[in-house]
Amino acid sequence: MSAVTEPVPAHTLRPATRADLPAVLALLADEEQVVDPATVVVTEAYERAFLAIDTDPRNEMLVLVDDGGTVVGCLQATYIPGLGKGGAERALVEAVRIRADRRGGGLGRTLMAHAITRARARGCVLVQLTSNKQREDAHRFYAALGFARSHEGFKLAL
Repeated sequence: MSAVTEPVPAHTLRPATRADLPAVLALLADEEQVVDPATVVVTEAYERAFLAIDTDPRNEMLVLVDDGGTVVGCLQATYIPGLGKGGAERALVEAVRIRADRRGGGLGRTLMAHAITRARARGCVLVQLTSNKQREDAHRFYAALGFARSHEGFKLAL
């Protein structure tokens, strides 16, 4: 007798809309447990930031939505022109999150694969990202996707 497997729900990657903002903010606050988007306060600063991303052709906030309409993942991609790499564009990926109760099932891999495909279609020659030094699981995840530790990052709080 063969094992019965549950069908894997379909997922769609799409640009975030203003209606997705509470769910995106919940994902960004979600470190160890699911944060209910209904409890998220969307401040004027978040509204301004989302509008700036949404109206800038070099930025996009993407959401991964399950077949029930629930936002289960997100990331922001910024497309950067440059004189290095022969004048080619690069994609900077930030704010990568999968909902805590949905991690470990391949959704992060799906999200990143879509983002890489979008960057390639745009003509980008590389995808770069940073990850907090304490997020060791994330580092293993990115390494498994083929990302290499190539630089040491620095930040200056203003």
